[in-house]
Amino acid sequence: MNVRIIIGLVVIAVLVIWGATAFFESTVQYVSLEQAMTSERTVQVLGKIDFDRTVYNADSSRLELTVYDDTASSPVGARTLKAVYYGVVPGNFDQATSVVLKGKPDDSGVFVAEQMLVKCPSKYQGQSADEYRDLKQHQGGV
Repeated sequence: MNVRIIIGLVVIAVLVIWGATAFFESTVQYVSLEQAMTSERTVQVLGKIDFDRTVYNADSSRLELTVYDDTASSPVGARTLKAVYYGVVPGNFDQATSVVLKGKPDDSGVFVAEQMLVKCPSKYQGQSADEYRDLKQHQGGV
C-alpha cells in the first residue's frame, strides 16, 4: 500500500474515535431519582416539586427544593431527591407541575442542579374532550 493512504486512514480513524468520544461525553441522559444520587457525571432527572419543602434565599440566589417521583400522586411515601439550584428562579416556578434538573450530586448527598427547566401545564390544553369543538360547525369562523 501507498504510505499516503495508510497515513490518511490512520488520521481518519483517529478523528472518528475522537468525535465519537466527544459526542458520548457531551450527551446527558435522563435517570431515575436513585440513579441521580449515585451518578459521577452530569445527568438529568425529572420530578414533581414538593412546595412544602422548598426554600429560596434571595441574598445568595439559592433554591433548596425536594422533588419526588413524577409518577406519584403526592410526596407522601414517594421517593424523593433533595436538590440545590443556584440562580434566578423562573417566574412561573410556583405554577410548575414538574421540573427537570440537570446536574450531579455533591459529597454531602445533595443533588446540585446546574440548570433547571420548569414544566407547567399548558394554557392551551383543554381539560376534557367536551371542550373541543368542530370548526366545520361554525359558519364564518376563523
